[in-house]
Amino acid sequence: MSVDSLDAGLDLLDRQVVDRNGTVIGKVDDLRFDEREDGSPPVLAALLIGQRAFGQRLGGRLGRWWTAVSGRLAGGAPPVQVPVRHVHEYGPAVKLTVLVEELAGLGRAERLLSRGFIGRIPGAHREGK
Repeated sequence: MSVDSLDAGLDLLDRQVVDRNGTVIGKVDDLRFDEREDGSPPVLAALLIGQRAFGQRLGGRLGRWWTAVSGRLAGGAPPVQVPVRHVHEYGPAVKLTVLVEELAGLGRAERLLSRGFIGRIPGAHREGK
């Protein structure tokens, strides 16, 4: 898939994210765009992973509630931000050039969900290979 033809809603959001060893980290819950000084369109800066990012994406009353609850469970930690420079391949799964241990901020709750729940779903690893 060409990076020039990505549709954020279809090609990135809710895709599994796997590290360079194929370990499922989570899914793309939201995106961070950076403004350019020259006024041209914003550029994709990072993929956001975590329940707080998902709550922010939901918006409204439900989103605020989701963000608050997930923030308490995560001890107030912000969503994990994966800079786009760490993305090796966009596809059915977003493959990274780094290991899960190298990502700053990957909280205990996300690791537990990734290894203890998501990783045990039949076929969960097929999409990332």
